[in-house]
Amino acid sequence: MAKIDYLEALHQALDEELGRDQRLTIFGEDVGGVKGGVFNVTQGLAEKYGDRRVFNMPLGEAEIGGLAIGLGTTGHPAVAEFQFADYILPATNQIISEAARMRYRSQGDWTVPVVFRAPYGGGVGGGFYHSQSTEKVFVGQPGLRVVTPSTVRDAKGLLKSAIRCQDPVLFYEHKRLYHSIKAEIDPNEEILTPIDKAAILRSGTDLTVMSYGVTLQYVLQAADELTQQGLHTEVVDIRSLYPLDKATIIAAAKKTGKVLLVNEDNQQGGVLSEISAVINEGALFDLDAPIQRLAGPDSPAMPYAKNLEQAFLVQADAVKQAMLDLAEF
Repeated sequence: MAKIDYLEALHQALDEELGRDQRLTIFGEDVGGVKGGVFNVTQGLAEKYGDRRVFNMPLGEAEIGGLAIGLGTTGHPAVAEFQFADYILPATNQIISEAARMRYRSQGDWTVPVVFRAPYGGGVGGGFYHSQSTEKVFVGQPGLRVVTPSTVRDAKGLLKSAIRCQDPVLFYEHKRLYHSIKAEIDPNEEILTPIDKAAILRSGTDLTVMSYGVTLQYVLQAADELTQQGLHTEVVDIRSLYPLDKATIIAAAKKTGKVLLVNEDNQQGGVLSEISAVINEGALFDLDAPIQRLAGPDSPAMPYAKNLEQAFLVQADAVKQAMLDLAEF
């Protein structure tokens, strides 16, 4: 089996789905031509499949979102890339007012089989307009699905499943994962990851930590280190941010009675708040400690200056310390 990184897994998924479904198109800013996107995820696909199926769009996110929805409703699945998750905001009207409601208001006659790819997250020196986490804008919007892969296998499997889904899917990719993690993937294996299920990545009995994105990698690292100290952690990859996999979340919380929630976004009003509410409603009397959250500060944006960016970001040592503190509660 070949060992590939997260970015190559995304590339393979797009390549395979373009080959499988002749109706599928991929487009966005710099997605076509020789560039293949600002992160090169689609590099070579325009040459392989032609510039009528993989092509560039103007710097107009509302137009990118609108074209994708129009194609989807007429039976042409589409993958629309927003170059950075920050840039998705001009298309919120199309995504929330149109894509999310299309199936409902047409009584199922029209569907929107569209994937909106959105590279998100800080730690790359992107500053105010290239580093934000915007997933909470779309979480809680019925009719939309919001997913984010945190492993190489899921990068491929979730994207392939999202493309085949008849609902519109917001597909968030943490930029720091593109080249930082690798895994062995059989190129001949058909990987289709359920887009509505969380994943138990590690079994434990002392505490439960739930996360997604790059912070999940910190959780796994800390869990490995703390095992040497006799502390066994249940690690849950949320991965389906909306709708949440409530059954898995509640069961994992009940199993250990101690829950830590970790992500990179601002703490208030985000995905972690909703997960906390789900646990409170379904597992309150099984808890041995208050639910803990570790997230970014409630600052308006990710700073550009390196020292301030690092101060904003959730660091690996902070994750480990939070796990230790909870275990000792």
